[in-house]
Amino acid sequence: MIVLFTDFGVRDPYVGQVKARLAEHAPAQLVVDLLHEVPDFNPHAGAHLLAAFASGFQPGSVFLAVVDPGVGTPRDAVVVLAGGRWFVGPDNGLLSVIAARHADTRLWRITWQPDGLSATFHGRDLFALIAADIARGEFPSDKLSPLDKLSVEFEAGDLARVIYIDHYGNAWTGVRGVPQNARVSAAGELFKHSESFGFVGKGEGFWFNNSVGLLELAVNRGSAAADFGLKVGDPVQVQRLN
Repeated sequence: MIVLFTDFGVRDPYVGQVKARLAEHAPAQLVVDLLHEVPDFNPHAGAHLLAAFASGFQPGSVFLAVVDPGVGTPRDAVVVLAGGRWFVGPDNGLLSVIAARHADTRLWRITWQPDGLSATFHGRDLFALIAADIARGEFPSDKLSPLDKLSVEFEAGDLARVIYIDHYGNAWTGVRGVPQNARVSAAGELFKHSESFGFVGKGEGFWFNNSVGLLELAVNRGSAAADFGLKVGDPVQVQRLN
């Protein structure tokens, strides 16, 4: 399958244009819309989200990942093979966390440019075509060059910051596998632990390890973002007691 992961949003025409290009070049492949609300212009947050989501997809899946504020500049375009899954996108750190967390990672720089490449829409005109080739099982070796390392590499450990606010107002962080007895605080508030929403009172805040293994701050039937003023980039303090 081809998995779309972008900051394009769903109100604008960009996702539809990318999917039209994929339908033309990989008509037999399933296309999955994973997320189009990655924090705008924020490959650092996107890198930690992408790494958390990846294991939920079968090996051989091709991720078309575009959070690309430097589109049209000399930044490289790359293909990453990590954990048996493919990732196509800009070399701006977005693919660096998933690459660093796997011992079997291989890297390529995209050296090819199609005719009519838009300066502002490499997601449609370049990345989609390379992703389509890989998803069809036709590895485009004539369009790629092996690469030793990525140009931009983020620290691959946990990121103790808010990296995503979902539409419920839940604040996802880049911290993994937090034990239940940890002390978790953010925005000057100490959050208690709960396994899930229904174990705390309505309007009560808490933290939990979410379904992709990330520490999440939430309010039962409310908005942690609104109630505590949380936003992407805010620091989160996690004190592990053992």
